[in-house]
Amino acid sequence: MTEAPRPTAPGGDPHRTTGDGRAPCHHGEILQGYFHDENRRLCHGLVTLPMDRPGSVARFARRPGSKPDEVTVTPAGRTKAREAAVLALRECAVLRGQDPCGGELTLSGDLPVGLGMGSSTSDVVATVRAVADSWGLRLPPETVARLAVRAEGAGDPLMYGPRPLLFAQREGRVLEVLGSALPPAVVVGCALGGSEPVDTLALTVLVEDGDLAAYAHLRRMLRRAVADADTTLLGRVSTASARLRQRVLRHREFPALKGIADSVGAVGVQIAHSGNVAGILFDPRAPGLDGGLRRCRRALAREGITQTRTFTNFASPHRLGGPPWTTTYPKPSAART
Repeated sequence: MTEAPRPTAPGGDPHRTTGDGRAPCHHGEILQGYFHDENRRLCHGLVTLPMDRPGSVARFARRPGSKPDEVTVTPAGRTKAREAAVLALRECAVLRGQDPCGGELTLSGDLPVGLGMGSSTSDVVATVRAVADSWGLRLPPETVARLAVRAEGAGDPLMYGPRPLLFAQREGRVLEVLGSALPPAVVVGCALGGSEPVDTLALTVLVEDGDLAAYAHLRRMLRRAVADADTTLLGRVSTASARLRQRVLRHREFPALKGIADSVGAVGVQIAHSGNVAGILFDPRAPGLDGGLRRCRRALAREGITQTRTFTNFASPHRLGGPPWTTTYPKPSAART
């Protein structure tokens, strides 16, 4: 598919030199494992639990006439975002029929780092969008995904919005569109492992006999859960996937987390498969929801598990109760790469 240059972008024209971009985050995974694509080739794949915020905000100012790799980043140390800016500059220059150049990238936002919420991908997607906006362009999500994976080595499907997708994170492509939306859920968020960041590159993936069949079965279950808007089935899938991942992450709090979910009427648990963020899932249509949420928070406090925020994965007229992010998560670090 050929991408036509966009003649006028919001807030400017093709000759503009500054641009802005935003990207959301996610709350870890509903499902992650190994899956076959349409050609029966085995791929790493995941389905994330989307969130509207927090997220990353980027502003990019092009310097026409400068070398294409002369990109400065504030805060310093955001090497993946810088690489994404360089790649996006070259992509957009080709689309505009001009020479690539460098520029200045400024990133902001309140997204916690290293907890498995897609902080680096959020930075990268916001950066690519800001660079494109500085050229008066809007790149399609397939192009943003390709650039993000080249910059990071692997990424999350944040560029596609909140639709539930089985996404090949190391290849930047969609394996399956599961539907228009995940089943509705209320999530009591928490952070395991003392809220410490996880070095995702140091994780060793373990695959045992029967895992491929298990992941194929969970994929079919999740497909059915989305089609039927079945939150209970969603919880079964996320809990099973989280349990499989414990061979790698070994969260000491996981048995307590699962026990709390069972005792308060939740449908299951979900975790970041490469981090410490986690959640207990409730069906918003279930009777006694408010009481279940209160019991859940009290039980988490008794176990010494850090609570973060209670939120929904669907449009809600008001934010559910819970402390703000800044009081419970580590602040974003300038050393994010």
